[in-house]
Amino acid sequence: MIFWALKTKFVRLSLREYAMNPSANGWIKKLIKELSSQTLFDNPSDYDFYKAFRNSGFIYGYNIKVVNDYIVNPDFTEEELCKVNLCIAFINTHKTSGSETNLFDSIIDFYTAINENKTSFLGELLGRDSAEALVEKIMHKRIQIHENVITKNFNHYITNVLLYIDVIAYDHFLNSKLITKAYLETLESTIITIVVEALNLKSEKSNYDKSLIELFESSLRYEQIGHMTYAEAIENAKQLCHNLYYLDIACMAAWSDEWIEPAEAEFLENLSTALNINDKERNESLNSINLFFNANRDKIPLLSAKNVVKSFYNRSSQIVSKLITRNSHRLLQELRDSKELMILLSKSTVRDLTAEEQKKVNEQLLDIFKSIPSLAIFLLPGGAILLPIVIKFIPKLLPSAFDDNRIEEED
Repeated sequence: MIFWALKTKFVRLSLREYAMNPSANGWIKKLIKELSSQTLFDNPSDYDFYKAFRNSGFIYGYNIKVVNDYIVNPDFTEEELCKVNLCIAFINTHKTSGSETNLFDSIIDFYTAINENKTSFLGELLGRDSAEALVEKIMHKRIQIHENVITKNFNHYITNVLLYIDVIAYDHFLNSKLITKAYLETLESTIITIVVEALNLKSEKSNYDKSLIELFESSLRYEQIGHMTYAEAIENAKQLCHNLYYLDIACMAAWSDEWIEPAEAEFLENLSTALNINDKERNESLNSINLFFNANRDKIPLLSAKNVVKSFYNRSSQIVSKLITRNSHRLLQELRDSKELMILLSKSTVRDLTAEEQKKVNEQLLDIFKSIPSLAIFLLPGGAILLPIVIKFIPKLLPSAFDDNRIEEED
């Protein structure tokens, strides 16, 4: 009996040893091998493939399984699931694009192209590694802000909920053979504008609702002249494609208080019509978010709180606070060397910055973040959503003389 138990344990260990491990070197090659016998390579429709990603939680920023159950492993952490799903999204996008460029080379080219300064994100990764090994490092870096910065339970929800932006941008990169700043400006601004429009429809807004709206509105780091209007966002969305994603993030914003009001329901219906999404697809989107969040309420800390928006804002504040604190020494030195930024930050402690001043602060902060690898997350698509909170926390790091009106908060 003991022998049989030991034998069974040995077999399980052997199986685990040969199973794909997303946290070990060589996992992408193993993933591709395991996918070769799956339906991923049988050309599923774009709609079915997207729905599979939505059901996996990838679209919602919290992964509960590998998309389409291509790999079933209950031992995978949420970070590993996210990494695998992001990789599958890139594999499928590359396959359907018909690109002749090698998969690994195209991913490296893509992430290099969206970062004007390679040292901001890829600098510490580039070396003598093979293309495959470098892509593995990129995937790991992309879903993690910094080791142990946030508890495993939270898993970088704020940035991962916008991770699909990478997939949209990569698809454009493969089809256009390039990616421009203007495209990224339009993509990020379109998504944030749609989310803000949905949030603004709530008849009763708590302080956290208002804070979240302000957070999104001031996160348009690529903004050129004034805020993008909702009508402009809709026109852009039509040209950018991936319409179901825009509807899903709007549904998430509307559902944030666990109740969709009549005005919100009308907004989602009109949004669907404008994006040429039929009633069946719209209802599936609404049902999916309701079923997903309710079925996984106990698994996702974000949903354990009574107010999802409050948790969203609080958690994002925690992310920024830890990032800023852990990089305070280098950040303070960079700030001291930027006199204009110091003046603007000083003004922010006594009054709201104008749109032009806010844009200058964002641009100069991003320039600083390029020199601090741990803060490179702000440079990636969707990372700008945290910038307004950065401005809130930075003055607390500076000497008290910087802000004569400061009142120390009690714990």
